[in-house]
Amino acid sequence: MKILSIYQLKTLIEKQDGVCVSIYMRTPRLGTETQQDPTRFKNLLREAEEQLIKSGLRGQDARELLERAKELDEYKFWQHQSDGLAIFISNNLFSYYCLPINFQELVVVTDRFHLKPLLPLLTGDGQFYILALSQNQVRLFQGTRYSVSEIELENVPQSIAEALKYDDAEKQLQFHTGTSQAGGDARAAMFHGQGADNDEQKDNIVRYFRQVNAGLQELLKNQQALLVLAGVEYLFPIYKEANTYHYLMDEGVTGNPDELKAQELHRCAWEIVQPYFQEAQEAAADRYQALAGTGQTSNNIKEIVPMAYYQLVDTLFVAVGVQRWGNFTPDDNLVELHWKQEIQKEDLMDFAAIHTLLNGGTVYAVEPELVPGNAPLAAVFRF
Repeated sequence: MKILSIYQLKTLIEKQDGVCVSIYMRTPRLGTETQQDPTRFKNLLREAEEQLIKSGLRGQDARELLERAKELDEYKFWQHQSDGLAIFISNNLFSYYCLPINFQELVVVTDRFHLKPLLPLLTGDGQFYILALSQNQVRLFQGTRYSVSEIELENVPQSIAEALKYDDAEKQLQFHTGTSQAGGDARAAMFHGQGADNDEQKDNIVRYFRQVNAGLQELLKNQQALLVLAGVEYLFPIYKEANTYHYLMDEGVTGNPDELKAQELHRCAWEIVQPYFQEAQEAAADRYQALAGTGQTSNNIKEIVPMAYYQLVDTLFVAVGVQRWGNFTPDDNLVELHWKQEIQKEDLMDFAAIHTLLNGGTVYAVEPELVPGNAPLAAVFRF
């Protein structure tokens, strides 16, 4: 699974050449419903083609634009899904993400990509990471409140043996990776002739963890999501010594992570991050209420959209599943609302949320009844 980063979001928000197609669908990983994924996918592509033709494209041009998406429809592709699939298509861009979120099925054809369904992965309470770390294995998971998926790791050593294999032989400890025991289980790697608190052993672990940290820093650059460490307790302070990621939680999941499945790690990690998310969201809502009437808050979309564009929104609450179509013209500072989706219109809720994120603000994508001020959008400004 690929990580959706703020950097990639910037690419998606840029003005594209011609019409943009955004497709979202659920891809449940268990049950008979998974067998229906190809059929539902074809139906969504058919809907996208119809919308493209209504927008003015010839039928042949619409089919050619969607061709790369159609090529995804193979058995192997459907075997490597998360909970949801997001696809973005334009004349000069084709990208898809398998993500740990149950999307509502949606096709949007306008002159920009529709990105608001992605907000639960990018907002203040939307996602966190779990680093399951032992001397024998490194796994990284992306979690949300409801789901978890493993991230494909690149440039990250998979064990201490791999991390140190290129070291000068004179500086290495004698080291054996896990060997098979009865029943096929692997026992922990062992350092020969060294005590558990040996300084040289700790030095090797620190160097291993620094390589892990360097790979994660590249993978998680520009991320602000919480990171929960899972591992045996004596490794926690050693990893913290090597860590440079700013959002590593003090508390972690203790025990041998190699023995825990993704769902078990997710359950334990959610217990750690959930109070933090809840407290932050409640504090933001209280702040909105305290500042209401001072001119530092608004629930008027015509006021909020320009403020988000000009980097003046500090905190934004946006209702999930709600669209407000229209246009914003920066030169005139003018917001126009429209009652339905059209090719030249964009979701201004989407626009405000994405620009708030890109400009360093915090966004909470919540159920409509949880937005302060009894409106689908509410903002706290920076001045």
